[in-house]
Amino acid sequence: MTVLDRVPTEAQRRRSAYRRRQTVYSVLVAASSTAVLGTLLVVAVTGAPGWERVRQSFLDPAIARDALPAVVTGLWLNVRLLVCCAVGALLLGLVIAVLRTVRGPVFFPVRALAAGYTYTFRGLPLIIVLYLLTLGVPGLRLQGMPPVLVLGGLALVLTYGGYLAEVFRAGIESVHPSQLAAARSLGLTYRQTMRHVVLPQAVRRVAPPLLNDVVALQKDVGLVSLAGPIDAVRAAQIATAQSFNYTPYIVAGVLFVLLAIPLIAVTDWVTLRAARRQSGG
Repeated sequence: MTVLDRVPTEAQRRRSAYRRRQTVYSVLVAASSTAVLGTLLVVAVTGAPGWERVRQSFLDPAIARDALPAVVTGLWLNVRLLVCCAVGALLLGLVIAVLRTVRGPVFFPVRALAAGYTYTFRGLPLIIVLYLLTLGVPGLRLQGMPPVLVLGGLALVLTYGGYLAEVFRAGIESVHPSQLAAARSLGLTYRQTMRHVVLPQAVRRVAPPLLNDVVALQKDVGLVSLAGPIDAVRAAQIATAQSFNYTPYIVAGVLFVLLAIPLIAVTDWVTLRAARRQSGG
């Protein structure tokens, strides 16, 4: 290719200039519409008759500054609980999904138990599971009873394990049966086929919904405060009881949002990457 071949034609230059103008125009329109909508919302909220009272009760800077250290300390407990529960729920969901896809009449009881588990914990509200495990189980007074925090984490793992199991099962069943037959014809055992052929494809296909469930789990770890552990929500509740002001709850909510943003960004990136791979781009 010569240098002359690389010089764009007049039509190409006009198209490039038009696209640049359209891009600038779109950015300006988007920024303007966002600014107008934001201004209208601010005016509508701050112009409400009870705005001043709401601002004092929920948006007090001094109270927020005083409550921030305790809420941040409690948030560290939420982060550790999130990591442990996410790993536990993913592993449990994967095991249940594999058990539900095992074929053969001899494994019917296993499939029935796995299906019963998913039906039960997908139907039970999480708060009821938390109360049963954190308030009911300790009442048995068994030897070696784990702390309430561990029982609360177990409730989260059991509940989200049911949801994640169905996500994993959908991924496993999306793999065409011909691939299993081909793997078995090459001499692979069922275990080797699942490990090297089925599960890698299944996990890759369902990665976006798996991450979405982890984002939901990130919010629900705050419910463990109902059992007594001092996490971010419980620390905010204590600060609210001391100041008779709800601003600490807003502080906790903002911290949870900041904690979720990186995970949400990763989820969006994985979803976009999967969509491009599927479309061949």
